[in-house]
Amino acid sequence: MSDLIAVAYPDVDTAVTVRDRLIDMQRRKLITLGDAAVVEKRPDGKIKLHQIHSTTRTGALWGGVWGGLLGMLFFAPLVGAAVGAAGAAGGSMTDVGVDDSFMREVGAKLQPGGAVLFLLVISVTPDRVIPQIAEYGGEVMQTSLSNEAETHLRETLEAAKQVHQPA
Repeated sequence: MSDLIAVAYPDVDTAVTVRDRLIDMQRRKLITLGDAAVVEKRPDGKIKLHQIHSTTRTGALWGGVWGGLLGMLFFAPLVGAAVGAAGAAGGSMTDVGVDDSFMREVGAKLQPGGAVLFLLVISVTPDRVIPQIAEYGGEVMQTSLSNEAETHLRETLEAAKQVHQPA
């Protein structure tokens, strides 16, 4: 089961930096993410989603692979092209990870210029991950964590703010 965590940052650059650090930690097997997206509230009040998954690209890729195999097996390249196009169309209609409308709803609560990092965490080694992102601060907006785990996350981020504030 995955946990949803939404952390607000003062700007999109900070949120993207934290997201990228988490993706790097995923490569090192410290965390497994089902999704990671940044929602930005622009100065004009518009909401912009910065997602890392492209379901259309994934659908087209798998459609192309299967289409190519079918085309080779049956000597019908047009069938292969049709399967690839169907994969792309199916991918564009699939919404994986955190729900876009939910992210927009939470993002609307931000001050202009702010951003929220949404994480769908499948597994994590908290004592190895949290210290590496705590320096960026952030305010926990919403989670599906247990009360104890959410309190620990909030306290760690708050303590990091105190340590990293200029004197």
